[in-house]
Amino acid sequence: MSTAVLCDLPAYQLAELIRKRQVSAVEALEAALARIEAVDGRPGSLESNGSQPGDERSVHAFITLTAERARAQAEAVDASIVKGEIPGPLAGVPFTVKDIFTVQGTPSTAASRILANFVAPYTATPVARMEAAGGVMLGKVNLDEFTYGSSSESSAFHPVPRNPWDLSRVPGGSSGGCTAAVAAGEGALSLGTDTAGSIRQPAAFCGVVGLKPTYGRVSRYGLIAFGSSLDCPGPVARNVTDAALMMNVIAGPDRKDSTTASLPVPDYTAGLEDGVDGLRIGLSPDFFKISFYDHDRGEVVERDLPDEIKAAVEHAAELLAGMGAEIVEDVPMPHTRYGIPAYFVISRVEAASNLHRYDGVKYGYRTAKKVADLRELYRRTRAEGFGSQPKLRILMGMYVSAAQYSEQYYMRALRVRTLIRGDYEGAFDPQGKYRLDALLTPTTPTTAFPIGDVYGDSVLMQYADQLTVTANHAGTPGVSIPAGFDGEGLPIGIQLLGPDFSEAALLRIGRAYELATEAEAWRQARPKVLQTIETD
Repeated sequence: MSTAVLCDLPAYQLAELIRKRQVSAVEALEAALARIEAVDGRPGSLESNGSQPGDERSVHAFITLTAERARAQAEAVDASIVKGEIPGPLAGVPFTVKDIFTVQGTPSTAASRILANFVAPYTATPVARMEAAGGVMLGKVNLDEFTYGSSSESSAFHPVPRNPWDLSRVPGGSSGGCTAAVAAGEGALSLGTDTAGSIRQPAAFCGVVGLKPTYGRVSRYGLIAFGSSLDCPGPVARNVTDAALMMNVIAGPDRKDSTTASLPVPDYTAGLEDGVDGLRIGLSPDFFKISFYDHDRGEVVERDLPDEIKAAVEHAAELLAGMGAEIVEDVPMPHTRYGIPAYFVISRVEAASNLHRYDGVKYGYRTAKKVADLRELYRRTRAEGFGSQPKLRILMGMYVSAAQYSEQYYMRALRVRTLIRGDYEGAFDPQGKYRLDALLTPTTPTTAFPIGDVYGDSVLMQYADQLTVTANHAGTPGVSIPAGFDGEGLPIGIQLLGPDFSEAALLRIGRAYELATEAEAWRQARPKVLQTIETD
């Protein structure tokens, strides 16, 4: 089987071929490494902030490629199969990990200078579970520094990732390296994190599937924290079945993380083909517009989403209705417009708290300059080690949580968060007016924007997450699914949102949509970066 075919196979098919010894895990790994060599270019580095000729032709998803470690894992999978042992549901499947997770013996940088020399002494639970299930870790992929951003441009490690569908565009963020790698066939799966939409938004931009689980469904142990009440690890895949397979592996309680849910984990792959007959799926007008403060006009303005994005959602609703779902229109989600302002406050308070651990004493970067005392050590280390985004979040987080401003900003944001949760509870209440099984929405207000167009305007960039962030406030699950392309050939994503622990139902609806659209012409499209190597 050719290298290209192996790289583009779904994870569930590849694992089956490896278990049946029709393909070896080593062959699958070498195919993935060949694809990485062909499309990824030079990995992100602190020493390469300037662009070099040819950078614009590569994806640059990786910070660290762990090829030898991966070969040892692949060889172990093959050896276990020869012995007649069961290697696990991800037998030999190559995957990548967002470099916000610790992996023992590897650099775990959070894409920040301040952790560039940190080699983790332990492995994050979700990564450990994927490896225990037979997965082969290819390496660590790039992201916004400490996950602070929506484009992956704030990384201290350059070149930053590019979108495989159009290399002049961002892949989204902060899990941009994850989604770019999966879209380009650099591993079948990736482990990302979602704090305001950081899996779903880049999944939409890169034309892949991205799932944010219910808060607590997947352990955060070993995840370098941004907003501890918002962060959710989750899967990135090229199809719904692979996302379900990965959820089977990473979900479940963890004694090392007291916030994980103790509820039993269902088999997420079991009911994927059951269809949508009888399910109630809602549409909300509040998700077809964005609201933001216009500084020039001095007022909050509303803007409708592009017609192509609205049309993709409406087409999905028609298809689902044709398969027996009941579409419920005009579901009110009135506090959606406040999701970003509340997130600005809550996430920055939590970020400022979490960033205090980086002081140049315990681990990570320490200033080489002579200092007079401990206070100066802290100040110089953080000034040199943090990029602009962590510094902004520390300053804002300290400001809005200060005693004289806490009631005005932080406590008010927490109350807004409760109202957002109330919107979800009202929509999904089985005894309520709407009784929804899922809410169908756009994932993003635009398709992928050009590199450099929005970076630097943290307010404007944050509004790329307006349609995703409310699920993080509410703690509920959401999944983004590819739904075609705009007039420029850029992927469009649609989103399914559900009540607590409804991942199986959301994946089931997503799978029904995949089946309904499998014959549509856009399903045959290939990222431009792959078209280039296939014609060379």
